[in-house]
Parts: sequence; structure tokens; C-alpha cells
Amino acid sequence: MDDDDLPRRRDDVLAALIKQPLDPLSVDELGERIETLEAEIERVKAHRTAATSHKAVAESLFKKG
Repeated sequence: MDDDDLPRRRDDVLAALIKQPLDPLSVDELGERIETLEAEIERVKAHRTAATSHKAVAESLFKKG
């Protein structure tokens, strides 16, 4: 079973982030939040790329045939 198939934990950070009200934030704070989230998106994409590459290498090593 892949980790993607596992249910998310109830205390999932992403779920908490989505539920946070944005009304109390200033325009500057919203800008900072956007920058932080964009940086996190890039970090996650880089990790996904590396994981995909590692998986492909592992599959080629154990390929039958």
C-alpha cells in the first residue's frame, strides 16, 4: 500500500491551514503567507520529483525480464 492510499490524520496540518480565517490578516500578512505557501509548493514539487526519480531507479534495478 502506498502512503497516498492511507487516510489523512485528523490533526493534519493542511486541514488546519485551510480552516484558518483570513479576515484577521493584513494585506502584508496575506502577501507573506502567499510567498511562504509558494515556497512550500516548490519544496514539495522538488521532493516529489526526487521521489519519482528514486522510484524509477529502484524499479529498473528490480525489473524482471
